[in-house]
Amino acid sequence: MAEKSRSSKDAEPAQPAVAEANREVGERFPFRDAQDFDDAERGFLGSMADPVVRDGDGRVVWDLDAYGFLGDDCPDTANPSLWRQSRLCARHGLFEVTEGIYQIRGFDLSNMTVVEGERGVLVIDPLISAETAAAALALYRQHRGDRPVTGVLYTHSHVDHFGGARGVVGEEDLRGGVPVLAPEGFLEHAVSENVYAGTAMGRRAAYMYGAALPKGPRGQIGTGLGQTTSTGAAGLIPPTLDITRTGQTETVDGIRMVFQLTPGTEAPAELNIHFPDRSALCMAENATHNLHNLLTLRGAVVRDPRVWAAYLTEAINLYCGATDVAFASHHWPTWGRERIIGFLSEQRDLYAYLHDQTLRMLNRGMTGLEIAEQMQLPPALERAWHTHGYYGSVSHNTKAIYQLYLGWFDGNPAHLWEHPPAEAARRYVDFMGGADEVVRRARQSFADGDLRWVVQVLGHVLFADPDHTEARKLQADAFEQLGYGSENGTWRNFYLTGALELRHGSVGTPTTTAAPDLLAALTLDQLFDSLAIRIDGPRAWDADITVRWNVDGRAPVTLHLHNGVLTHVTGSGPAVGDPDLTVTLDETTLRAVLLGTLSPADLPSHPGVTVAGDTAKLAELLGHLTSPDPDFAIVTP
Repeated sequence: MAEKSRSSKDAEPAQPAVAEANREVGERFPFRDAQDFDDAERGFLGSMADPVVRDGDGRVVWDLDAYGFLGDDCPDTANPSLWRQSRLCARHGLFEVTEGIYQIRGFDLSNMTVVEGERGVLVIDPLISAETAAAALALYRQHRGDRPVTGVLYTHSHVDHFGGARGVVGEEDLRGGVPVLAPEGFLEHAVSENVYAGTAMGRRAAYMYGAALPKGPRGQIGTGLGQTTSTGAAGLIPPTLDITRTGQTETVDGIRMVFQLTPGTEAPAELNIHFPDRSALCMAENATHNLHNLLTLRGAVVRDPRVWAAYLTEAINLYCGATDVAFASHHWPTWGRERIIGFLSEQRDLYAYLHDQTLRMLNRGMTGLEIAEQMQLPPALERAWHTHGYYGSVSHNTKAIYQLYLGWFDGNPAHLWEHPPAEAARRYVDFMGGADEVVRRARQSFADGDLRWVVQVLGHVLFADPDHTEARKLQADAFEQLGYGSENGTWRNFYLTGALELRHGSVGTPTTTAAPDLLAALTLDQLFDSLAIRIDGPRAWDADITVRWNVDGRAPVTLHLHNGVLTHVTGSGPAVGDPDLTVTLDETTLRAVLLGTLSPADLPSHPGVTVAGDTAKLAELLGHLTSPDPDFAIVTP
């Protein structure tokens, strides 16, 4: 309740220009078209009586009623198109997709799908948190009986599709042979994404999903893909069966599945699933009711829309002749072959159009920023609700395509060696007559409705003088107005979180994906690599330390810190030097040392460990590690 009162006190009303722009959106698109609402309601069986999901300590990790305000008319502080999408995404409960296939929606950012087999159920994509996944499974069992989980399937390598697995299966189930299926490469990508750049992604995800924002008409209303991320215990159960090729068929508990591998689409490792005995097609996250991200705002590797479009064409050709319902791990299903083919074809055309037209324009010399301003979807695509940029956007996706092909540099030598933001800001502000003069003129631009210019020039003021009170206030107000007008849920959240931090200080990283399961799933190569990216290079320039590990009788691994670079080599050869320290131990003990739970000084006395050399050299090496900062500044230097 404190957050809600703070929101109503701090948030400003919509400026007239923003309110008018939102009103025009309400007149531009076919809001009377109720097909999506009919589809989102179809098959509804019920929801939880208690709307709150808690962890073992009683902390709330999900509240089904948090978005009840979306039942009201859209206010002028929200884009009506995003408001509509959020209403659809907030619909929660158990839904029958077709005979034997059910979805639990609205219990997390993603959907959990349950497919009934001969003895029990196959769970597809068990949400982010164990708590929300357990609650979703309990709701299914309340309506369909206490069926055991006889299989788990991850469609791809993002945490909202595997993090809650321990809420649906336990160690005893796994020892009993419950299979866990995933696309080839799943484990590598699931772990690396959440560990290597996980801190930076997590901090930016705080902006993207608006986890710290009060929920309400002037706050967080959703992300477009789902409402937000749950805040329970995320984990990882490694797969036991890899899907390695399109056309591979597997049967789990009598459930026959034919797979289509789609690497490099919405995730580096992803697959679609056809259920031939039920005429059903699971599109994972490759075709949802929005334009998806080609480069998510939290940061990731750029996704290739050309490949994405090609896989959608392949899915149509392979499966749609024998499909009566298509569903995904977000949003609501589509029924009827003609509608399914139309839906998937429009999704395909959406990504192909953005790809082809971006390439056409960049080959005419246009930059990513210029292409983003010029790009406009064909009217037939724009009229379809599911092509709207609720999660991805035409603007940032076209910039991502430019980045995919040409990188960060636009070819203009004036942009080749620019000053970093704070240094450039001081010079800009000085040239513009000082901070107070910039703020004075920015107020007029704010009144004129030129909000994009306001945030651009005030960004310079705040990077030159982050404590300038009037600049902070006006920038927060401008961010807020831009958020109110955004059709894209993640843009709204970025703007409103920026305003929140300027007014109240950093929200940090409310959720983390660096869970013990993810750290345990790191291979030793990945673990050594994760240490290398934490070495303080300048401080380690003069260090020359070599440590050799003999682990469980395997080929030795030699760590070498030299020139500020930590390398590791398995086996012997010219790249391996004489060690300062050799340690023989098991893998569990090695992980404890590298993760900081066992001190190097304790190694000689640790059971099963043999040491030859100076353990102080290992302590010195580990002393060059730095810790990532989950609270780094974003809207100020």
